[in-house]
Amino acid sequence: MGVRVKRAALWTGIGALAVTATVTIATAQGEPSGPPAPAGFEEAVGRTVKDGFPGAVAYARRGGDEWRTAAGVADRATGERARPEQRFRIASNTKAFVSTVLLQLEGEGRLSLDDSVERWLPGVVQGSGNDGKAVTIRQLLNHTSGIYDPTTEASFFAPYLEDGDRDHVITPREVIARSVRHQPEFAPGKGWSYSNTNYLLAGLVIEAVTHRSAPDEIHRRILAPLGLTDTSFPVTDPEVHGSHLHGYDLQGRDMTRFSPSYDWTAGAMISTVDELARFERALFGGELLRPAQQRELKTPVEFPDAPAYGLGVQRMEVPCGTGAERQAEPLTAWETDGAGPGYTSVSLTTDDGERQLVLAATAYDLAAELKGDPPVPDSKGLLKAQTAVLCD
Repeated sequence: MGVRVKRAALWTGIGALAVTATVTIATAQGEPSGPPAPAGFEEAVGRTVKDGFPGAVAYARRGGDEWRTAAGVADRATGERARPEQRFRIASNTKAFVSTVLLQLEGEGRLSLDDSVERWLPGVVQGSGNDGKAVTIRQLLNHTSGIYDPTTEASFFAPYLEDGDRDHVITPREVIARSVRHQPEFAPGKGWSYSNTNYLLAGLVIEAVTHRSAPDEIHRRILAPLGLTDTSFPVTDPEVHGSHLHGYDLQGRDMTRFSPSYDWTAGAMISTVDELARFERALFGGELLRPAQQRELKTPVEFPDAPAYGLGVQRMEVPCGTGAERQAEPLTAWETDGAGPGYTSVSLTTDDGERQLVLAATAYDLAAELKGDPPVPDSKGLLKAQTAVLCD
């Protein structure tokens, strides 16, 4: 899903679901276990389950050493245990794939991020004070366009949550049409506001430039070269296929089946912790972009109330240690995350590329979020996991 809240709010919420935590470090059968996992890593993932998430899976890396762990259950109905290799909806982590493709196209000289949206999508962003001539592709990718996001409205999700039609299709162009019926939040480039519509428009730009579907272009440019065979981009299929984690709301209702149609290039992709880590290792390691575009990727917006958001990625300052043991300077990491019905995930890579953490957990209550309530159980699991893996 493209629904996204502030990162801190993803892991502080209400309620708890009774699930017994079971944590295992996954290693290939017959191979030595390798170096021990970072102290506290397994316990932190188990903590997310003890605090109310039905299941959690995680990947950690320090240099050439990798660890995988799982806690809780993949399916509450059957009691199947969660496993690190299982698929889940990555939601807004999708945005980093989309921005990567557009940056590649710029590097090839096929577009400029300073091109107007109108140049590639004539007449699409017009009306109610919206003007595609004044909005650039860059402003779509860093959320400074001011374009309204209708997925913040409870009524938008009524077919899914009130009528119970999880297969309901809302096309990206329908979402965009709803967006431009509203006045913009601010003039283009004059503020920052997270909007899934920005990335739906970015997906249409990819198609206008390449004359291929955006999912096909992501597969051709990223998934196939990196060998990400468990990563997929459904357009209308509401199922998660293959071995996967089931996602739940705070009442324990299974939310796994849910149409990704409206989310598209804002958040429809499915992956695993290993493959999301492989993508971001390649992205932040400079494998996917030319140097000029790599700098653009990691250039954050500069507004007083905005996060350090670049182009589909965000810079985080991770505090390490407490009291007298706290590092003098926080650790810089690059982050993507995703939140949508049933699933919450976050991926962190240190600025030097040497350490990574990807953690996914199987609760997110969209109805609660739309009412302004915490959408996930209250847990310190992510904070403890990032400290264990990223910090010395």
